[in-house]
Amino acid sequence: MNLKVDNIDVVISGTNIVKDISLYVESGQFVGIIGPNGCGKSTLLKSIYKVIKPKQGSVFLDGEDVLKSSPKSISKRMSVVGQFNDLSFDFTVYEMVMMGRTPHKHLMESHNKEDYKIVDAALEKVNLLSYSDRSYLTLSGGEKQRVILARAIAQEPKFLVLDEPTNHLDIKYQLQILSIVKSLKVGTLTALHDLPLAATYCDILYVVKNGEIVTYGKPDEVLTKELVKQVFEIDCEIYVNPVTGGLAMAYIPPSN
Repeated sequence: MNLKVDNIDVVISGTNIVKDISLYVESGQFVGIIGPNGCGKSTLLKSIYKVIKPKQGSVFLDGEDVLKSSPKSISKRMSVVGQFNDLSFDFTVYEMVMMGRTPHKHLMESHNKEDYKIVDAALEKVNLLSYSDRSYLTLSGGEKQRVILARAIAQEPKFLVLDEPTNHLDIKYQLQILSIVKSLKVGTLTALHDLPLAATYCDILYVVKNGEIVTYGKPDEVLTKELVKQVFEIDCEIYVNPVTGGLAMAYIPPSN
């Protein structure tokens, strides 16, 4: 399932946050959006999954007009994992993940054997099946994020949108979350702030600064020390990691 975003503009309180952005995600592709804080990454994603209404532009998911379709129709095909997942109500882990089945149910329809099978499989995927009866509020940040990912998986999506899913997590959970998502083999669009992680997991990167796309392409084509200096205003050296064979970076602290 592919995603096509054309000429999205988002204006908030008179400020143009996202400026005429277009991008494309092929079926099964893992595409990242990188850029400095405040560049418009999250705002762009929120406009794609209908939390913010764009001033102009279109979003199509396999030909379906996302912006004109009902939330339930889209949520049967697209799941979202955000960066903040605090709740005021106390649910068990199992109840949280079962919420992922909601788009597939009629009003007041009860859960069936298939729903329980799907939820069990989703919890198994994120290695939290033994946490089923635990209170969601008692979990660590990394555990909560895995529960939210399990809920998204339980929706049986054909496409995933991740809004900085590794933000505030330690490296163990960052790698765990992104590895799980990559293993799903569904089209994925994610905002990331860690450049080496983006280089490791993403097939294509879009670089955003001041609400506009600076460039896009494969990580080893896009991530140059000149680009990092231009967009993130920091010096670095980029090299091939001798252990993993992937792209690696050494940031150079500014001199006083």
